[in-house]
Amino acid sequence: MANPNPEPAPLKLLKGRGEGRDSGGRPVKPDPGFRRVAPEPPFWLEGEALDEWQRVVPELARLDILKEGDAATLATYCEMWQTFVEATATLKREGMFIDARQGTLAHPAVAIQRNAAREVRGIAAHFGLTPSAEQALARGAADDDEGNPFD
Repeated sequence: MANPNPEPAPLKLLKGRGEGRDSGGRPVKPDPGFRRVAPEPPFWLEGEALDEWQRVVPELARLDILKEGDAATLATYCEMWQTFVEATATLKREGMFIDARQGTLAHPAVAIQRNAAREVRGIAAHFGLTPSAEQALARGAADDDEGNPFD
């Protein structure tokens, strides 16, 4: 079954085994040739979302994987991060449970936090921002392949 969310060629190459090859040794098709430039944050991005943009975009730009068209996906990632932070703050302030007619229930912010975390993880993986993706990039960026018995 094909991967429904393939990685961009630069990420495949960073994880790869050699010139123009992915981690499995297969040739990597070049990207369609988009102009690689970090997008500017949308004018409406603010607070924790803008802070997250300013944390991640310089690193992603350094990897040369960003293009102007990534602005919407990055903004969504940053907004979901802000939603996660706000839900977490609400839970710390108000607690995990509320009293209702039906009895004690989970605070609505629990579901908001959980859904935002899921979205953050999903989008982050597309940009190589998860710990496992970072480790794969670090392995791919290593210059010495002497320890790999399969090369």
